[in-house]
Amino acid sequence: MNDWLKTDLKYIWHPYTQMKESVSLPPILIERAKGIKLYDLEGNFYYDTVSSWWCNVHGHNHPRIKAAIKRQINVLEHVLFAGFTHKPAIKLARQLIALTGNRFKRVFFSDNGSTCVEVALKMSFQYWHNIGQKNKTKFVSLDHGFHGDTIGTMSVSGLDLFNAVFSPLLFASYKIPSPYCYRCPMKKKRSTCAFDCVQPLEKLLKNKHREICALIIEPLVMGAAGMIIYPKEYLEKVASLVKKYNVHLILDEVAVGFGRTGKMFAHEHVPGIAVDFLCLSKGITSGYLPLAATLTTEKIFRAFYGDYAKRKTFFHGHTYTANPVSCSAGLASLKIFKEEKTLQKVNKLMPFFHQELEKFRDLALVGDLRYIGFIGAIELVKDKKTKESFGLERRLGLEVYKRGLKEHLVLRPLGDVIYLFLPLCASQEQIQDILKRTYAVIKSLS
Repeated sequence: MNDWLKTDLKYIWHPYTQMKESVSLPPILIERAKGIKLYDLEGNFYYDTVSSWWCNVHGHNHPRIKAAIKRQINVLEHVLFAGFTHKPAIKLARQLIALTGNRFKRVFFSDNGSTCVEVALKMSFQYWHNIGQKNKTKFVSLDHGFHGDTIGTMSVSGLDLFNAVFSPLLFASYKIPSPYCYRCPMKKKRSTCAFDCVQPLEKLLKNKHREICALIIEPLVMGAAGMIIYPKEYLEKVASLVKKYNVHLILDEVAVGFGRTGKMFAHEHVPGIAVDFLCLSKGITSGYLPLAATLTTEKIFRAFYGDYAKRKTFFHGHTYTANPVSCSAGLASLKIFKEEKTLQKVNKLMPFFHQELEKFRDLALVGDLRYIGFIGAIELVKDKKTKESFGLERRLGLEVYKRGLKEHLVLRPLGDVIYLFLPLCASQEQIQDILKRTYAVIKSLS
């Protein structure tokens, strides 16, 4: 072990990591990156198949984003965003609103995915308070959902390995079954499914809508749950129900926004649904700098608008809210989408990506295969007939990770689910090579 790694293990506490295991499996020291490849201190390369935790969009070391950051640093690096503003934030807010077809009218900036979701939760809660419906205090979320690591976002996430220990700190929220088609909560087959998993929500809203603020959901892809990809019809039905019962709809697109599903935003696959809050982060700067945004409607905004004495102000903010350097990176990323025709390239390559993924279906350990856009998930099982999983004791994910590194892949499985969350700049040749290597890893486990 080199001196850099010894110093790392002496001083640093890494996220989602049992540090005792880092002694025998130390972190990889990345020296540089280019495109979709990471290079370690010894010159070995690794395909960044998970987009560095789902945020890298246009590849590492993109000259346009770097240039935008340098230009901004030479002018203004930071200023508080209460009582002050700046051009990068104004431009980015305007462009985000335009990208959503002007369905939203206001942008509240923050600095990461958890906080932009917290903003939506607090705005929804205070909205009802401000208009006199103070009995609306509860939230609804999916039992496998994941929305962040802060207290509020954990409260509306599923209770699992990530947050079970913190349960005494969390506020109570209503949970409904997730549309996990492979492991249907209603015990239905896909061929006979009538979206019965919506029924618990309908029953809940019918009985409790007067006390419910909002429902929060990840549209089409439930990321940390294991890249659960569900039919757009489910989202359509959910949106219709919350509208019927006067409950806000919060869409958490922290992971799936900015082209991941083949459209700029995942909810575009279900045109016409009414959305009250849209939460964005990760890909907003292509992963170059921290930034997040919560988009909402003029109706929501107006409920906070009034004389100071009426106490309607939204008292929420962060030191790095709308940091001008981050906003400049975001503007550069959006410009790349337009000038490099990113979405057109993705849609052209999607059929190839999906077709190559289908080859995994016949492998002995593959129970389910799901994909959308540049996201692919392969769920491994002990038994295809019973769908029995390997479980935590087997540590299959760790084995996949280790074997993946030998194949120059960064694979960080979610339990027994191996997934690919590819940067949108990946070429057909790179996709083919990544899938070939991933196939070899899974096949070697049999």
